[in-house]
Amino acid sequence: MEFSKFTSRFSSHAGIVQLMEDLGAALSGDQNVLMLGGGNPSHIPQVQQIFHERLERILADPAEFAHVIGDYDSPQGEQKFIVSLARLLRSELEWNIGPENIVLTAGSQAGFFYLFNMFAGEFSDGVNKQIMLPLIPEYIGYTDVGLVDNLFVSCRPEIEIIDDHIFKYRVNFRELKVGGNIGALCVSRPTNPTGNVLTDDEIRHLLEIASNRNIPLIIDNAYGLPFPDIIFTGANPVWTENTILCLSLSKLGLPGTRTGIIIASEEIVKVITNMNAVLNLALGSFGPALVLDMVKSGEITRISQTIIKPYYQNKVEHAVRLVHKEFNGINYYIHKPEGAIFLWLWFPGLPISSEELYQRLKKRGVLVISGHHFFPGFEEDWEHKHECIRVTYSMETRVVEEGIKIIAEEVRKVS
Repeated sequence: MEFSKFTSRFSSHAGIVQLMEDLGAALSGDQNVLMLGGGNPSHIPQVQQIFHERLERILADPAEFAHVIGDYDSPQGEQKFIVSLARLLRSELEWNIGPENIVLTAGSQAGFFYLFNMFAGEFSDGVNKQIMLPLIPEYIGYTDVGLVDNLFVSCRPEIEIIDDHIFKYRVNFRELKVGGNIGALCVSRPTNPTGNVLTDDEIRHLLEIASNRNIPLIIDNAYGLPFPDIIFTGANPVWTENTILCLSLSKLGLPGTRTGIIIASEEIVKVITNMNAVLNLALGSFGPALVLDMVKSGEITRISQTIIKPYYQNKVEHAVRLVHKEFNGINYYIHKPEGAIFLWLWFPGLPISSEELYQRLKKRGVLVISGHHFFPGFEEDWEHKHECIRVTYSMETRVVEEGIKIIAEEVRKVS
């Protein structure tokens, strides 16, 4: 059967497609796989109990239950949720936004598909524009969303060695060239895969660059403020008329509801609402319904600050201690874990590629992700990107402990 050129972009097994297939096969198989490669949030009992109680209240109210499962919402998203979220952000963060600045999407991935193809690709005047990623490594999910080739361009970061086994990436503003072919800047904060949190100064500098060139700064805030607040270092939430802020309910503990949130200018919100109408007709009601009361009351930020953040901070501290213990004698660095739910491990001088290490670990029942996948738009032959892996620490403690131990064993074998 012959497919269109558009369809062929989804026919390969490269990048995120192959990785998701590996994860899916592991979950559906009988083998006891240590899942350190996915981005699934932890099943935090206190948070799940809150959702459970909210679901019971929905089930107990025939009218609300009928609305949640039986009525189409607006293509902008559930209106009560949007109005309540705008009120919360005005109250807590003093942002000058209203419901006209918020639109929901069928998950963050769908939102980035919209945004990247809005601001990059071929324009009506024949000009081809790209998305600039000022700091790499960057989220693997961006890689394949473009409807054209070469959608991204990125810049090699500065590497700051903090101590014997900790380092941090910083935006290399000296080398950051934002020309007329750039349609938008995009960063994740905290960054998936590294756990990096761009400083307030870095964000201000990027906003200045974007404003001077009349392009938006897109901030992927899936792990950030005000919810789920998986940030372990000082950082302030940011939104301006020139900012497109992307949030999600996934890392709050609701990945199954596929609810993305975009906060942007009214013009951009209208365009994305129209895209939703064409591609989805309407959006799912389940995610907004589960968190509506939490948003109305402001409890969503309290839960993030007092339950979710401390939970992950304890887990990452335990995981870092474990790496230091198991990796004794190995040449390694951990990216300073400032947020998100991952450890980014760097093995300078690793004799094999990180992809080969990934394959060796998979044979031993440990799934991680090879670092080379996280460099979209970066064409330089840089050995560093083949010396790193991403490890998820949100899984059960036993899984994390056994997985890290096996990683250490495999690295020793090849060193």
